[in-house]
Amino acid sequence: MSIVLDSKIPSGPLEQKWSKHKMDSKLINPANKRKFSVIVVGSGLAGGAAAASLAELGYQVKCFCYQDSPRRAHSIAAQGGINATKNYQNDGDSVRRLFYDTIKGGDFRAREGNVYRLAEVSNSIIDQCVAQGVPFAREYGGLLDNRSFGGSQVSRTFYARGQTGQQLLIGCYQALEKEIHKGGVKMFARTEMLDLVLVNGHAKGIVTRDLTNGKISTHAADAVILATGGYGNVFFLSTNAMGCNVTAAWRAARRGALFANPCYTQIHPTCIPVSGDYQSKLTLMSESLRNDGRIWVPKSKEAAAKLRNKQISPNDVPEDQRDYFLERKYPSFGNLSPRDISSRAAKEVCDDGRGVAPTGLGVYLDFRDATERLGEATIRSRYGNLFQMYEKIAGEDPYKGPMMIYPAVHYTMGGLWVDYNLMSNVPGLHVLGEANFSDHGANRLGASALMQGLADGYFVIPTTIANYLVTQKPGTVTTDMPEFKQTETETRERISKMFTIQGKRTVDSFHRELGMTMWDKCGMARSREGLTEALEKIPQIREEFWNNVLIPGSGESVNMELEKAGRVADFLEFGEMMCYDALEREESCGGHFRTEHQFFENDPEVIAGSTQAGEAKRHDDQFSHVACWEYQGDSPPVLHKEPLVYEDVHVSIRSYA
Repeated sequence: MSIVLDSKIPSGPLEQKWSKHKMDSKLINPANKRKFSVIVVGSGLAGGAAAASLAELGYQVKCFCYQDSPRRAHSIAAQGGINATKNYQNDGDSVRRLFYDTIKGGDFRAREGNVYRLAEVSNSIIDQCVAQGVPFAREYGGLLDNRSFGGSQVSRTFYARGQTGQQLLIGCYQALEKEIHKGGVKMFARTEMLDLVLVNGHAKGIVTRDLTNGKISTHAADAVILATGGYGNVFFLSTNAMGCNVTAAWRAARRGALFANPCYTQIHPTCIPVSGDYQSKLTLMSESLRNDGRIWVPKSKEAAAKLRNKQISPNDVPEDQRDYFLERKYPSFGNLSPRDISSRAAKEVCDDGRGVAPTGLGVYLDFRDATERLGEATIRSRYGNLFQMYEKIAGEDPYKGPMMIYPAVHYTMGGLWVDYNLMSNVPGLHVLGEANFSDHGANRLGASALMQGLADGYFVIPTTIANYLVTQKPGTVTTDMPEFKQTETETRERISKMFTIQGKRTVDSFHRELGMTMWDKCGMARSREGLTEALEKIPQIREEFWNNVLIPGSGESVNMELEKAGRVADFLEFGEMMCYDALEREESCGGHFRTEHQFFENDPEVIAGSTQAGEAKRHDDQFSHVACWEYQGDSPPVLHKEPLVYEDVHVSIRSYA
């Protein structure tokens, strides 16, 4: 297919682009809105907000989620907070500052126009959520409270203790349920999208499977919205819920949607370390803990060995023998340095033999000083549920000693390519939230995921979707059309093929093998040699999967092994594209760290003090672009490039020292 990458960024001054675009966007009068139907796949913050907002406008909406309730969407797991530029703390925050922090935090690999719009609508999100009754934390006088997150020197993060995502999702869920009750939204829970239906090259429907009875169905609409989250579970072990998957996005990619920057994955620095091969997921400890917690390891390898063997306790290590390595390396931001930088710093000290976990992969997050300064009651009020969660999982009381943490896969900045209207290169297919690539570049700042999801759902897509719908005649596509029958047949054949294999290995064993390969070769540190090995290994795993996987039962009832098998099959294809992207991008930026491309002691930038040895080394002359990959079946994917143009920001070496 012929692909033209037009970002549709409006002309004019950066501060006026979104206002200009809203003014120039097409309108559909209320009576005509009722004639259009929209499918929304996903019911988290992006999908739920979009479904509720579009239904309020008058569109007929069908919303799908594989969970048993929209309230179980993975947005509920977000802990720390949501950014906005209210500047309640009077500490110098502004839309411009949030915009710049986000661009810089993404290592200058995001579009200016999209990021500025995100910062611009952030305040409206807080107003919307407060109106819904979201119980944000408040100061003694009743005003909304804020705290700091990584990559920022102001306090702009609104929060509800350590369960901000849950409270935001409840507000979104209530708005969605209101529209379900009114009839504007028809909800399909426990229903998984298995393919995208194209009619004359336009996205006009989906194929689904009812997870309770196995029924395969097709659904038609005038436009399709995917808000299905990220693909972090390609690594098997991640902080994502075990059901999180790439299937909806990958099915769209197989139908022609471009996948942008798939190698941009975020490793979160504060997670509970891996403790054994029996684990199926990892647990996040909120970045908000880094407001008051100090991260350290002992200065000597001997002390680290004693800590690993439990010959001494962390409280036995004298203050002058502790290396607060983030404060040492990045004094301006300290423990609130961005996630990619903090994660690599933790890996660096563990690689140096100073890790404190039994595996050697762990550092301390210590609240001793904050407790002495503020009192235990204050720490409990801020982080009580997080401390309780840690104690239940790790079996240690974080009020009496430090937490043990280590980086883990958490978020994915890559996703389906979209333009300023949030529409992919496939007409009619819109992509919101973590499922698209648009706002975070090569690294997302903390507390920006919730911001993007709600911005896309509440404020962007209700305006921009009309630009596509006005070109369509409503209701002209039905499930009786041959394209729907053909796609449904292909889905049934794929499921049938899985059941005929009757091999000897479980789905989880393949997922774990893929995940270990991805983590070792395309994880926190990557190299040409490792990525080349991964591109040889993944097709071998995939081939064995299709010849030796065992799926018990049938497809005509609840069958979780079948659900997992479909998702792992897609990961086995997607993982290969991800490695191609990481191999092609011969630079280090944000969460993508190529060991060949880092600053060394003899580099002039290091000698001049602009950066430090070991930091990511970009090559702006070659890679200041969005890498958009086109699926090619059994052949390697084809790369298309969207140049990144910076008119308002001076691109520089990212420094947090």
